[in-house]
Amino acid sequence: IGGSSTKEAVSTDRVKVALRKAIDAESKTKPLSDQQLIEILRKQGFQLARRTVAKYREEMRIPPSHLRRTEA
Repeated sequence: IGGSSTKEAVSTDRVKVALRKAIDAESKTKPLSDQQLIEILRKQGFQLARRTVAKYREEMRIPPSHLRRTEA
């Protein structure tokens, strides 16, 4: 994601929306890892590093997968 600050902000928002949708749709007993989230986002046309996904997830106050897991 690059470009001018306006384009970058729009792209960041789009990535965060896609990230939120993927996490909202995940299995609560087997949540998606950051690597799995990258693969989902790549299929949607976003090219991101794992650390970028982790950064956005943290900015959105979404815990890592092992803390999102619930018991069946």
